[in-house]
Amino acid sequence: MTERCDLLITNIHAATMDPAIRGGYGAVEDAAVAVTGGKIVWLGSRKELPDCSADEVVDGEGQWLTPGLIDCHTHLVYGGHRASEFARRLGGESYEEVARSGGGILSTVRATRAASAEQLYAAAVPRLQALMSEGVTTVEIKSGYGLELDTELKQLRTARRLAQHYPVEIVTSCLAAHALPPEYDGRADEYIDLVCERILPAAAGEQLADAVDMFCESIAFSVKQCQRVIDCAKKLGLPVKVHAEQMAHTGATAMAVKAGALSVDHIEYITDMDVAALAESGTVAVLLPGAFYTLRETRTPPVEKLRASGVPMALASDLNPGSCPLASLRLMMNMGCNFFGLTPAEALAGVTRAAARALGLSCSRGSLRVGLRADMVLWPMDTPDRLAYEVGALNPARVFFAGKTVGGSDVAAG
Repeated sequence: MTERCDLLITNIHAATMDPAIRGGYGAVEDAAVAVTGGKIVWLGSRKELPDCSADEVVDGEGQWLTPGLIDCHTHLVYGGHRASEFARRLGGESYEEVARSGGGILSTVRATRAASAEQLYAAAVPRLQALMSEGVTTVEIKSGYGLELDTELKQLRTARRLAQHYPVEIVTSCLAAHALPPEYDGRADEYIDLVCERILPAAAGEQLADAVDMFCESIAFSVKQCQRVIDCAKKLGLPVKVHAEQMAHTGATAMAVKAGALSVDHIEYITDMDVAALAESGTVAVLLPGAFYTLRETRTPPVEKLRASGVPMALASDLNPGSCPLASLRLMMNMGCNFFGLTPAEALAGVTRAAARALGLSCSRGSLRVGLRADMVLWPMDTPDRLAYEVGALNPARVFFAGKTVGGSDVAAG
């Protein structure tokens, strides 16, 4: 460590989430952290801290420091809402029935196409702020509510614009293969032609997409059609993610693993063979308990088998207007424990270390260790178990983005 640093945080307990440190949280008690140039340059027991001076010194007052939280699956930029469909589902209609009657994703497509770029931005801001208020420092945002060139790019540009105005990292995914637009009814292969020949090349050409996603499901696109999207993404040099096995087993997970996908998301209907394939791959299983809750599903992902096989499990909000209008990653941690059987430590790993891996960002964030970006959250708590246990009253004392204080109750009080 250099003799001088930009930021020094002392008198803390660090939940590093570093698997090299034993214990579910990778805990270092009575710790200190030094930051220079936006990166962690020293972390360890406070009694072993070398002599150094810092431009800013923060007394953590015995609180816990965690990595910044990462929401690795959201549909945060969209127009309109679908409250009426919520009422219809409460009346007994299924998500699939609503979708097949012209609602669902296509309802949001109509609203998003009609919205201006300014309207999309204004609507997205409070959703992003809600996540940031909980200590989220990295957010993935998908397109997929345009289903034609101009609106898909409009969504992605809005996501990039949010990153320019708020202290948060935003990662984008082009999800043009989300649903079949009405003008292509009965012509799904022709729509995939549009996705591969025009939409994805345009998004890549403007550097608007960091990855490509697709919805492989009976109400969306087949494995064969999604494979075409994967092949196109590879030619463009973009990694892929797959909405897989949410409503039925389609073979999407096997396809995704073979393609070296970053993640498979939802996965309620994966098989034992899928679990084994995931265990042998680098693909992350992304669990989305908010959609499970909102749609009142009954089949859960096979968490015990995933755990036993050593498959990394990320957690995300799936924030969207239809199946999860819930802008709270902390709530997803609680749901992941209560609905899916995660431990509190697995839930925190799911929104830090595993979430970073699901975005291909493990080399820069997701845990507290030397060399990684100093995205960190200081929490006024006596055990990290409380992060999954309680929602709403336990808020960050400080949020650091690349080593700079950007939020938290300490800042508001000051």
